[in-house]
Amino acid sequence: MSTLPPPFVHESAYVDDGAVIGNGTKVWHFCHVMPGAVIGERCNLGQNVVVMPGTRLGNNVKVQNNVSIYEGVELEDDVFCGPSMVFTNVMNPRSHVSRKDEYRKTLVRRGASIGANATIVCGVTLGEYAFVGAGAVVTRDVPDFAVVTGVPARRTGWACQCGEMLHGAMRKAQGATSLADPTPITCAGCGSRYRLEGDTLRRIPA
Repeated sequence: MSTLPPPFVHESAYVDDGAVIGNGTKVWHFCHVMPGAVIGERCNLGQNVVVMPGTRLGNNVKVQNNVSIYEGVELEDDVFCGPSMVFTNVMNPRSHVSRKDEYRKTLVRRGASIGANATIVCGVTLGEYAFVGAGAVVTRDVPDFAVVTGVPARRTGWACQCGEMLHGAMRKAQGATSLADPTPITCAGCGSRYRLEGDTLRRIPA
């Protein structure tokens, strides 16, 4: 049995019948959670957030102000969505053409962070602990731990699970050291260790 308090819903927010909200979650001013949405425990929805039917948020998800989570989007545990970032669910929208049967799934894996005003084009997967820079436009899958920035977004670095940049991984990827070098890359922030294998960064278990 959960020891968390029941969900808090601000008096200005709407939670429709059929929505599921976990204990310890807070739904702030002017939000709208629609029928069929599933939100886990310990989440936080900032002001003016819309969660559409058929969406799923894991535990401890933080959604900042002015974000709309459209049908087809799934956020795993510990995901962070920055202010005014944008999800989509149709590739070629037209006002006069119904494409509700063409929604594309967008999956944001555990621990990923999306910066303010970034746009995530539908049909992509953001890997575990990936980091999308502010204002980036993501048009393709993002690997685990990758940092992507720009329009369209390109990988410009690697980030630790704790959020610190792994500068040693980027130097190795750029050829300053051999890709075959087995020496682990250590996070200066938390001490976690990683190994770069081609275009894949893997965390070494403690």
